[in-house]
Amino acid sequence: MGKTAFLFAGQGSQYPGMAKDLYDTVLSVKELFDEAESIRPGTLKQMFEGSSEDLKKTINTQPCLFLADLAGAVALKSLGVSIDAVAGFSLGEVAALYFSGALSFREAFNLVCLRGELMQKVADENEGSMIAVLRMDKAELEALGKETETFPVNYNCPGQIVVSGKAENIKKLSEILTEKKVRFIPLEVGGPFHSPYMSEASNALKEALSSQDRFHIEKPSIALFSNKTAEQYPQDRDGIIETISMQVSNSVQWEDTLRNMEKMEVTTFVECGPGKTLSGFVKRTVPGAKILNVSDLESLNNASKELMNAC
Repeated sequence: MGKTAFLFAGQGSQYPGMAKDLYDTVLSVKELFDEAESIRPGTLKQMFEGSSEDLKKTINTQPCLFLADLAGAVALKSLGVSIDAVAGFSLGEVAALYFSGALSFREAFNLVCLRGELMQKVADENEGSMIAVLRMDKAELEALGKETETFPVNYNCPGQIVVSGKAENIKKLSEILTEKKVRFIPLEVGGPFHSPYMSEASNALKEALSSQDRFHIEKPSIALFSNKTAEQYPQDRDGIIETISMQVSNSVQWEDTLRNMEKMEVTTFVECGPGKTLSGFVKRTVPGAKILNVSDLESLNNASKELMNAC
C-alpha cells in the first residue's frame, strides 16, 4: 500500500474568508486559530474579513495563510488520518515544520510572523515581482535570466518555472517572452521572493532561529522535505536552522521534491490550504497519483472519506 503526504500551499493562493467554516466547525482548528489570535491580535479579522489587497501584503499573507494551510491538516488529524511525509511550498514549509513536530505551534507561528515582517521589509526596499513562465526550455530561460538580471526560482513542475526579480527587470523579461511568443502569468505576490535580494531576510531568520530561548527545534517525527534541496530535512538543530532560513533566498525545487516523494512510495498527495495549485503540479509530475484537497468543510468531508476508506 502506498504512502500519504500532506502538501501545504504557498503565497498567491490566499483569499478573504479562507478556512472560516473549518474554524467554525472543527474544535482543534478553532483552538489553534485562537492561540494565533492571542499572539498576533487582528489575524482572524484579516483572514475572514480583510480585503484581497490587505491579504496580498506579505506581512499579512504569511501568518494568515499559515493558519489556512494548517486548518485542513489539523482537521484530518483530528479524524484519525495519519500520514508519512510533509512538504510545504515556500511559506507552506513553515506549516510543514510544525506538522512534522520540528517546531511547536507557538514557535512556528512566531517564525512565520517574523518571516513575513523580514520579507516585507526587503520587498519594500526592492520593488519586485514574479511571473510563471510556461513551456520554455530551462537552459534558455536561465540564460535570459542572466541577460535581464532576473532569477528562475521556483521549479514547479515540468513546463513551469517561476522567475523573480526587480519590477523593471521582470518587465524586460516579459517583453522578450512576448516577442518569443512564450506564455507567462504574473503572480499575486509582493516582492522578488526566493532571489538573492532576500539574503538579508535569510540571515536575520538564521540569527533568530539560533536563539535557543526562542526556538526549541526538534527532530522531525515524519519525513519532512526541503524546498532548497528537494531532499529530506537534516536531523540536527544546526542543519534544520540552515535549511529553513536559507530557503527564503534560494530556489524552490518543487518538481524534484515531488519526484523524491514518489521514490519513497508516496502515492496519495493531500493539498492543504486554499486553491489547487500544488495539485496541478502533482498531476503533471507524478502521473497516476491520487490527489486530494482540503480547504473548507466540504473538501474536508470528501478527503476524509477517501483517506479512511483507503485504510
